[in-house]
Amino acid sequence: MGRRRKRRAPADDYGVGVDVARLAPVSAGAQLSKQYRTIALDNRGVGRSEAPAGPYSMPQMAADAAAVLNAARVNAAHVFGVSMGGMIAQEFALQFPKKVRSLILGCTAAGGPDAVRAEQEVLQVLMTRGQDPDAFAKAMGPFIYDRGTSAQQIEEDTALRRKWYPSADPYFAQLQAIMAWDAYGRLAQISAPTLVIHGENDRLVPPENARMIAKRIPGAKLTIIPQASHIFTTDQPDAAHGAVLEFLAAQATRKQERTAPIPGG
Repeated sequence: MGRRRKRRAPADDYGVGVDVARLAPVSAGAQLSKQYRTIALDNRGVGRSEAPAGPYSMPQMAADAAAVLNAARVNAAHVFGVSMGGMIAQEFALQFPKKVRSLILGCTAAGGPDAVRAEQEVLQVLMTRGQDPDAFAKAMGPFIYDRGTSAQQIEEDTALRRKWYPSADPYFAQLQAIMAWDAYGRLAQISAPTLVIHGENDRLVPPENARMIAKRIPGAKLTIIPQASHIFTTDQPDAAHGAVLEFLAAQATRKQERTAPIPGG
């Protein structure tokens, strides 16, 4: 399907089949769309979505995601969120559990006082962002890409993501939402099958957060990707996409097993 007219939370559809709602980097979409109908949305303040005055909240952005699925006439989807998108995905699973077939949480945290924070050097860059998004992206590079990732890969990834850079005001409104949010004490309420995936060298959201989330969500699977940082889909695309596609395929198998007729029944 083609581009849709601007609205609060635009979404693009790719491919056919089972629905995957994606709050994840654009680089993750190409592989998923080969096998799944992928619904990718721009959070408020990003891309083609409107940028209302802040502050924003995580429940507010989860409700935006639900509105997109409703507009697409999707009752339930596999939900894939990365970084702040992973926080929105957690809140979405808590607010709208019947809309979640499964949950994939990438390089994210559960918020609150129990979250493991980035080192001070990283926080300083986050809190002092100026008006130039390209300068900010360059400053953040060492904290979100692995040292082994080539400069060419990073530049190609940056070029893809550039159109989704928020301006300064919505950026800080989103940052306020992150800092005010806490799902740690509610994670045990998530009942959807869950994959928690994280780069082992993530300096923006330390991987201890992934281990914490995986322990709190019943039955969650944890995958730590070697030689990968925050943007693990760029650092190690084969390992990242392989883990996600394997998890989604396992959900289809589980569904078939649940609906298979009982011999002699």
